[in-house]
Amino acid sequence: MNFEEKLKKKQHDKLWQEYCGFLDLDMESYMNIQHRLMSEQISLWSECELGKKILKGKKPSNIDDFRQMVPLTTYADYADILLQKRGDMLPDNPIIWIQTTWEGGKHPIKVAPYTKSMLDTYRTNIIACLMLSTSTKKGKFNVRATDKFLYGLAPLPYATGLFPLALNEEIGIEFLPLVKDAVKMSFSERNKKGFKLGLKKGIDFFFGLGSVAYYVSISLSSMSKGSSKSSENKSKSSSLLELSPKMLFRMLLAKYRCSKDGRDLKPKDLFKLKGFMVAGTDNQCYKDELEDLWGIRPMELFAGTEPSIMGTETWTRNGMYFFPDTCFYEFIPEDEMNRSIVDENYQPNTYLMNEVIPGEKYELVISVLKGGAFVRYRVGDVYQCVGLQNNEDETRIPRFKYIDRIPSIIDIAGFTRISERSIQDVIDLSGLPIKNWVAVKEYNNQNRPMMHMYIEMNIENVMNVAVSKEILKEQLSIYFKYVDQDYKDLKHILGMEPLEITILKCGTFAGYERHTGKQLKHINPSTFEVMELMRFENKDFKLIGGRGI
Repeated sequence: MNFEEKLKKKQHDKLWQEYCGFLDLDMESYMNIQHRLMSEQISLWSECELGKKILKGKKPSNIDDFRQMVPLTTYADYADILLQKRGDMLPDNPIIWIQTTWEGGKHPIKVAPYTKSMLDTYRTNIIACLMLSTSTKKGKFNVRATDKFLYGLAPLPYATGLFPLALNEEIGIEFLPLVKDAVKMSFSERNKKGFKLGLKKGIDFFFGLGSVAYYVSISLSSMSKGSSKSSENKSKSSSLLELSPKMLFRMLLAKYRCSKDGRDLKPKDLFKLKGFMVAGTDNQCYKDELEDLWGIRPMELFAGTEPSIMGTETWTRNGMYFFPDTCFYEFIPEDEMNRSIVDENYQPNTYLMNEVIPGEKYELVISVLKGGAFVRYRVGDVYQCVGLQNNEDETRIPRFKYIDRIPSIIDIAGFTRISERSIQDVIDLSGLPIKNWVAVKEYNNQNRPMMHMYIEMNIENVMNVAVSKEILKEQLSIYFKYVDQDYKDLKHILGMEPLEITILKCGTFAGYERHTGKQLKHINPSTFEVMELMRFENKDFKLIGGRGI
C-alpha cells in the first residue's frame, strides 16, 4: 500500500511511526543505522571503478579504515566520470541524473546520479517532511489526497523537480499548475497560473527556496490588488465569476478587512496553508516575513543536489534533524575548516554525529548511502549544532541550524556560487583598472543578502578618469550576468541587485598590510578585518579628483 491507501485506512499512528519514527531514536540506535548502511555502501563503492580510482589499490575493511584511506573529496574528484554519465563505473545503476551549477562562469554544471534505492529513500523522507510541515505535536499531522500544492519549484533536471514526481507516487495531491503544464511555463507564468488556480481550488501546501517563496508571496499580494485599467478590470471580473462561492466570499471579506485596516492584501487573507516548507540558503532573511504573509511559520529542510533530502525541522521550528538513512555524516570543526581553506593540502579532522558539540559550527561531509557516488564529500555547507536533545519535541539526537556556504564561497539567496576565481575572471573581462579588492557577503537594511566589494583602483590608470561606484557597479554587474547565469537569474527571477561597491583610497590595502603584516583573503575576510581595512581607508592617503579613489 502507498501512503494514500494507508491514509484511507486511517492508520495514522502506524504512518507516523513509519515515516517520522526516526525522531524517536536515541544516539546509539541512530549510529547503529548509520554504521550498518555505511558498511553496505563501503562494500558497493570499493568494488566499483570509481571507488578503485579514488582508493588507489587500498581495501578498507571497516568504517575506520575507510575514513583513514579515503581523502576528503570535492566534485573535481568525480567530474571526469560523472559529467560523462558513466553509470557503469558507479556503485549502482543510476535511474536519473540531477543537475545544478558547479561554479558559475568556470564550470557551468555538475550532475549527480540517483539510484533506485536512493529514490525510494527520498520518497519516504519527502513524505516525512510533508507530514511534519502540518504537525503541531508528536504524532499529529493533517494530510489528505485532496490537498492542493502551489508549484514554486524548479523542474527537472534540478533536484526540486523530483519532489512532485516522488510525492505523486504516494498520494494524489494536486499541484497548481499541474507539473506537466508547469514545466513548459516561465517562472512568471507559473506564478500567475498557480494563483489563478489557487483562487478556484484553494492552496494547502507551498514549498520552495526561501527567497523564491518570498518573491512568489509578494507577487500573489500584488496580483490581488485592483487595477485602474478597464480591460484588466473586466478580466478580473470574469475571473471572479469563476470562483467558488466560498472563495468569492473569502476574497470580498478579505478585501473589506484589509481596506478597513489600511493595509495590503496578504496571501493569508485568502489561503489557509496546512504546510509551508523552505530550503536553500538565507532562509533566516525571509522566515519572519513569510510567516507574516501566510500566517504559518515555514519549516526548513536540509536538501542538496548531491545528497538529496537530508533532514527537516519539526513542529517546534527549532533546529533540523538529519535523516539517518540518506547519508553517512561527518563534521569538520570550524577551525579545521578555516585551516584547510588557507592550506589546500591540509586534511582536516572530522567527527561523527555522536561526537558533535552544541554551539560549535561544522562544515558538513557526506557519504551518500544506497549506492550513491559521493563519499567523504565536502558539500560546501556550514551548520551549527544547537543541541543534543530537545524536550519540546522529545528528541535525543543532535539538531542543527544552517549557517551558510563555506567562507570561500558567496551564495546569494540560494542562487549563486561566487568564488575568488569567478570574481577575478569578471574583473579581468571588464578591463576595469582595479588594483585590489575583497568581497564580503553582507546584509542590507532590509536583511537581504548582498555581495559587498571593497575596491582600490590602480592610480596610474585612473589619474585622468572620473570613476564612481555607480559606474563600477554597473560595469561589474554586466560582466557578472554575462559569465554567471545564476547571478543573472537573481535579477530576472527575484528582481535583486546583489552587488554593492565601496571605493577605497589608493594605499588603503598597503597600509593595512604594513600594519598587520598579512594580506586579506579576497573572499569573506572577518568583520574585524574589514573594520581594520576601513580604519586605514580613513588615513590620509592620496586622493584623486576628489572622489576618494
